[in-house]
Amino acid sequence: MTRLHAVLRRVVDVRREELAALLWATLYGFSIFLSYYILRPVRDEISSADRGNLQIIWTAVFFVMLLAVPLYSWIASRRPRGEFVPIANRFFAANLILFYVALIALPESVRPWIDRVFYVWASVFALFVVTVYWGFLADVFSQSQGKRLFPFIAVGASLGGIAGSAAAGAMAQVLPVFALLLVAAVPLEVAARCVKVLHRSAAGRSDVRATADLPLPGDALSGIRAVFRSPYLLAIAGYLALMTFASTVLYFQQADLIADAIADRGERRAFYAWIDLAVNILTMVLQVAITARIIKWIGLAASLILVPAIVMVGFLSLGIYPLLAVLVALQILYRAGRYGVAKPAREVLFTVVDREERYKSKAFLDAAVYRGGDLVSGWMYAGLAAVGLSVGAIALVAAPLAAVWIGVGWNLGKRHERIVAQAAPAAATISADGAKRSKRLND
Repeated sequence: MTRLHAVLRRVVDVRREELAALLWATLYGFSIFLSYYILRPVRDEISSADRGNLQIIWTAVFFVMLLAVPLYSWIASRRPRGEFVPIANRFFAANLILFYVALIALPESVRPWIDRVFYVWASVFALFVVTVYWGFLADVFSQSQGKRLFPFIAVGASLGGIAGSAAAGAMAQVLPVFALLLVAAVPLEVAARCVKVLHRSAAGRSDVRATADLPLPGDALSGIRAVFRSPYLLAIAGYLALMTFASTVLYFQQADLIADAIADRGERRAFYAWIDLAVNILTMVLQVAITARIIKWIGLAASLILVPAIVMVGFLSLGIYPLLAVLVALQILYRAGRYGVAKPAREVLFTVVDREERYKSKAFLDAAVYRGGDLVSGWMYAGLAAVGLSVGAIALVAAPLAAVWIGVGWNLGKRHERIVAQAAPAAATISADGAKRSKRLND
């Protein structure tokens, strides 16, 4: 371990006692994103095949989220994190096996409805599994550890995404979609086992060990109520809503342009997978070479506005040149920046809130708010298309909202800095009092 620590110290500021937790967290992220990116091209190809109903499917996703978030909070209130996080991963793995059985056993005539149900399920899966992952890490690692270690841990997620995208791209045209579902179930079990190890280790933090085996406080709705009581969490909700709007516009434009350009469903799945592969490679480069330094050098606020700025410029470019090549380039830059810079920066925001907000409020923000934004944005896009606006015109309409997103991100980063500054004197006082008590006991 000493030699490995020396090697890793060249790329990440990890201390010797944090090394095991860092490696298990990285494997956890690799496994989650390996599974997700095997499934993502399957889901995204459905968006092109059924693009006329996409806004209706997203409406269904939103209402399923409204049911899923309280259920998740209820479970989290009754089980310690070492139990409910593996339960979540294994639940989704079992669902994949059930989808496999349905595709094998049911007649071909019901396939469009299986596709739609799978799309809804995959959208819930994508948010919940990733939300639980980052919420768990924000609980295991402290705020200072998060700034140092999250960018490297996110590299594990990117490697999983690269492996999953490459596997899906290679298999999409030669294997039935049924087989991909079973392959994606295996990494979820690996992730569940990683959680068990991290739960026990808790990164060496005594404050974490004291609460690790306790269920979360509150009830099924307490995480939702906490969001509306906190200006800080509401600011995060606003940031997510604007990010969702940008993502939705790009996603609908992508579905339209790819459906027009590629007719075969297997080829479309492969094309989506290769886009994912490019995104994950670029994301990993950002995480390894840039992200940690960006957050350290320019601060959290500036890190949060980089992606909105790229999106604003990208929408203006797409408005002038509404071509598939331009859209694909923007999607790759946007998603790589979102996962490689904005995501680690955004997760640092949750290191200054309590455990209930990390799991329950975060689940509400990442699930209900995110999918609620999808719902509203999807119908907005459909309305703009219905009145005759082209892909380029819609991009120009979206550009001003990207500018608003920049302002919200800057304000949110400054709020976080103020919370950290206000907490520092109290932490110093507690530490000093503890040192005095220890000295008296030793004397």
